Amino acid sequence: MVRPKKHLGQHFLNDPNIAGKIAGLISTNQNRICELGPGTGMLTRAILKRDGHFQLKAIEIDKESVAFLKETFDDERLIITEMDFLKVNLSDIYPSPFSLIGNFPYNISSQIFFKILEEKDLVAEVVCMIQKEVAERIRASHGNKTYGILSVFLQTWYDIQYEFTVNEHVFIPPPKVKSAVIRLTRNTQGELPFDEKKYFRVVKTAFNQRRKTLKNALKTILPENPGGIPFLDQRAEQLSVKQFIQLTAKIAETEKQYRRL
Repeated sequence: MVRPKKHLGQHFLNDPNIAGKIAGLISTNQNRICELGPGTGMLTRAILKRDGHFQLKAIEIDKESVAFLKETFDDERLIITEMDFLKVNLSDIYPSPFSLIGNFPYNISSQIFFKILEEKDLVAEVVCMIQKEVAERIRASHGNKTYGILSVFLQTWYDIQYEFTVNEHVFIPPPKVKSAVIRLTRNTQGELPFDEKKYFRVVKTAFNQRRKTLKNALKTILPENPGGIPFLDQRAEQLSVKQFIQLTAKIAETEKQYRRL
């Protein structure tokens, strides 16, 4: 069987040692694992070497890769499915919390993370290799210029650990940038005390005009009299996740007061 070709911005990992390090980051007690975009199966093979009882569901969009994987692997713990991860209902993969692992295609990594956020109570853990620049942005703290929309959203519901940097030469074909492996673990943040859509709108609007103070950046969202709403003299990158939650809660509370008048 011919190795599948690169697709969807994917650079195939070709180093079993790196694959082993990535697979080793999955929680030892996790028996439900989903691999996104297994490609040639380098990481798949490393996951299947794990001890213990578990099931691995490999989600692959490319027909050529699916055929290659099915011919290469004969393991009852592995289920290979041809589907688009971005379009699937994650509860159809596993109805209860699972670990997601993979070498994410660089050109859709942000879309993958937003998909994870949509069903964050199902995705208990994420171990992924992504572009180094994106990894640094995701784990950046407030006050940092790389801190942005994805940083806030992911850090709201996940603890993020930057694990290690990966050089270009371990991929086929080699990318033009360095990669990084990060691990996201679902934290204790439950349902927000306001409409979650409002939180997404506040954060996105704030960072879309990040050079402006929040009073000006959020002009289309704030009530006519924003007195009592905190942090409006600051810029988006200065606010922590906790402060963004406080800001949104106060905006929602002020709106309710206005509706009662």
